[in-house]
Amino acid sequence: MTLPELQSVERVARISGADLHYWTYHEDLAEPRPGTAAAGTDEPPEAAEADTVLMVHGLRGTHHGLELVAAGLPDHRVVIPDLPGFGDSGPMAGQRHDVAGYARVITELIEQLGGRQRPVVLLGHSFGSIIAARVAASSPELLRRLVLINPIATPALRGPRVLLSGLTSAYYTLGKRLPLRAGHSLLSNRWVVLAASRAMTRTKDKQLREFIDSNHLRYFSRFHSPALVSETFDASTTHTVADHADDIRLPTLLIAGESDEIAPLAGQRALAARMPDAELVVIPNVGHLVHYETPGPAAEAIQRFLGAP
Repeated sequence: MTLPELQSVERVARISGADLHYWTYHEDLAEPRPGTAAAGTDEPPEAAEADTVLMVHGLRGTHHGLELVAAGLPDHRVVIPDLPGFGDSGPMAGQRHDVAGYARVITELIEQLGGRQRPVVLLGHSFGSIIAARVAASSPELLRRLVLINPIATPALRGPRVLLSGLTSAYYTLGKRLPLRAGHSLLSNRWVVLAASRAMTRTKDKQLREFIDSNHLRYFSRFHSPALVSETFDASTTHTVADHADDIRLPTLLIAGESDEIAPLAGQRALAARMPDAELVVIPNVGHLVHYETPGPAAEAIQRFLGAP
């Protein structure tokens, strides 16, 4: 399996002391295009502009992981950054790499993209869903709609996953405490990365499994330092989308995997029930990798939710 042909433009913005790299897809849609005059009137057609969909990747991810979903949104300009400290983006200066720190970065990027004049659609996957939820709660004027894929709705350090989460936390803590090279080697270990990849993958398609594994091996270890990724992991286990659910008034689409063990379906249903304008779409036979395993159904749900541009 390979990515579909997808043109992008890479740019760099200086935000919070970080060189933030981001990629724009379907950029021609940013230009005004002919609209349609109101029926029964002689008014000239207004210039119409496609929505900008800003996507935020999850823990240890990069922009590459969301490209399959971007490919399924040909009617929308899509912007995907590498979060500070991951992929091609440098770390922030003088700020924590936590939910609040990343939310400030995403808010400023939206403003640089013209979000105060034309609000954007914000999409977050996994840890990115927590960041997106905080932005939606604190700066709703910058957003038109919110999309959360595999949103983290329940705390990782409670319930049936507490043992696994505790072991993972110890793993990241050890990586941070070791000398830099040894810590990076531990957290980037090929077999650990493959084990995590296989644990999250549900598909029986061998070619797709190999594609997911190869992407995780290529991008999962592109982090600035063990200390930074440990700090981000801690943020991912101590915060959830539910922290902000009562303050999100935007139309929101939740896309859940039926067998997601990291973000269990029961938590997604409870989260949707708390939010005043939320719709939950459950994709069967998939876990926490909706963006890799079922990007087509996810993109179709997003297209329907956003409506025709």
